[in-house]
Amino acid sequence: MKVFLAGLAVGYVLGAKAGRERYDQIMRAYHTLLEHPAVQSAAGVARAKIGEKLGRNNRQSVS
Repeated sequence: MKVFLAGLAVGYVLGAKAGRERYDQIMRAYHTLLEHPAVQSAAGVARAKIGEKLGRNNRQSVS
């Protein structure tokens, strides 16, 4: 659901004709959302899971 809402916001920003002030307001809200601790935590979990799927789970190379 959050991804859908973020997609709507991005779509609005890209297609909006509301002017620069509204664009700046939306971008400030977007950046505030990205900096939220819950979003950062979810992003970290997602990166870890993707890394596991790609086989990048902290394997050390042998020299």
